[in-house]
Amino acid sequence: MGHYFTNDDNLKSKETKHHTVIREIDFEFMTDNGVFSKKGLDFGTRTLLESIPVETLHGNILDFGCGYGPIGIFLKKYNKDLDIHMIDINKRSLNLAKKNAILNDVVVNVYESDMYENVLEKFDYIVTNPPIRVGKKILYEILNKAKEHLNKEGMIYFVIHKDQGAKSIAKDMSATYEVEIIEKNKGFYVISLKAN
Repeated sequence: MGHYFTNDDNLKSKETKHHTVIREIDFEFMTDNGVFSKKGLDFGTRTLLESIPVETLHGNILDFGCGYGPIGIFLKKYNKDLDIHMIDINKRSLNLAKKNAILNDVVVNVYESDMYENVLEKFDYIVTNPPIRVGKKILYEILNKAKEHLNKEGMIYFVIHKDQGAKSIAKDMSATYEVEIIEKNKGFYVISLKAN
C-alpha cells in the first residue's frame, strides 16, 4: 500500500476539487489518491492555520511536506508579500500544489525535496503538519534539522495530536528551541519552536 510520504506510480489517479474557507478566505483545492487528506482540509492543518499569528509573519517561509498545498497557498493568499517555498517528496502532491497555486491565483515556489536535501536557503519560518506516519525518529530529525534552515530567531510552527506524542515532543524540543504550545483543540497541539 502506498503512503503519502512516498511515490506510488501504480496508484490510480482520481483528482477531486474541494472548496474550503480558511480565516474567511475562500479556496479551491484539487486533491487525489496517494496524497495526505485527499477528502479536503484536515482538522489538524485547519487548527494550525487558524492558530498561528499570520498577521505577524514576514520574510520567507518554508512549507515542509506541503502535500497538495493548503499551508503555503493560504499563507501567500493572506499576505502576498511573503516568499513561500513548498517542498514534498511525493510527486503527485507537488503537481497538485502547483495546480492549486494557479487555481488560487498565488505565486509560490514548489519543488521536490527529500527532507531538506534540496533546500538551499534559510527561512524566517517553517510551517508544517509533519508526516507523523514516518515515525518519531524521522519526525525528530525533521524538527532538529530545521534549525539549520532557519534565520536567526527563526521559528517553526507545527501541529501534532496528543496521541502522537505532542507533550513529549514539546518537552524534548526544549533542549534545542524555545517551545510554546499556542493552541490545543480536540487533541491537536499547535506548537511553536524558536531557534535560540
